[in-house]
Amino acid sequence: MRKIYVIGIGAGDPDHLTLQAAKAIGRADVFFLLDKGEAKESMIELRRRMLKAYARPSRRIAEGRDPDRDRKPDDYVGTVEDWRSRRSAVTEALITEHLLDEETGAFLVWGDPTLYDSTIAILDEILARGTITFSYEVIPGISSVSSLAAKHRVPLNRVGRPVQITTGRRLATEGWPDGVDDLVVMLDAGQSFGDVADADIYWGAYLGTADEILRSGPVEEVAGEIKRVRAEARDQHGWIMDTYLLRRRDPLDGSPPAAAS
Repeated sequence: MRKIYVIGIGAGDPDHLTLQAAKAIGRADVFFLLDKGEAKESMIELRRRMLKAYARPSRRIAEGRDPDRDRKPDDYVGTVEDWRSRRSAVTEALITEHLLDEETGAFLVWGDPTLYDSTIAILDEILARGTITFSYEVIPGISSVSSLAAKHRVPLNRVGRPVQITTGRRLATEGWPDGVDDLVVMLDAGQSFGDVADADIYWGAYLGTADEILRSGPVEEVAGEIKRVRAEARDQHGWIMDTYLLRRRDPLDGSPPAAAS
């Protein structure tokens, strides 16, 4: 039986790699990489450093082209499902061609594989088709959410209160969820935080890397600065990965908000 590791490698700092992840990298025969065709040399270099440090000298790398998709579709769910289906076909072809019987393969996943990542769903889709068989194991990683809170030295939640993780698209279309004081927002190309009132923001980009950027404060005071810095960084690097925590200034449970730094 062939085996696959889905390995969370952290948000960008090489030290985010856990001992469990390092050991799994050391057991893998083949590493599967999907090229997004974007200017992400720094992300590729981090993977190279991890493989050089922890992988077997005999390990192989199998690369495929990640299918393109519309980033602003009218039917978001349908577009993502179509993209995942096409991505699963590319992934299945890589596994079929490059992973031999009794060998172990691995996917190196940014952050944590269980949080806004498609690798698990894609592997399940491949297995459901029944054309190839393998087992797989998920190795958790340090997510950008955990890294963001640590960098800003704030907890994600307040005493006895929930914290919710959502996307920029949902924040823009549905607004702030009811009953939630602390809201983590990911995948927000539209920078929906600009329309939020009476809240503090803790924002970070390229977390854990040499290019890391942090900003925080009342939304009405720092939103413009964040948008400017974000646009400049994206132009400079050709890509950006950012996330942020929104914190109500007047929490529903009456507890004092943590001061923005």
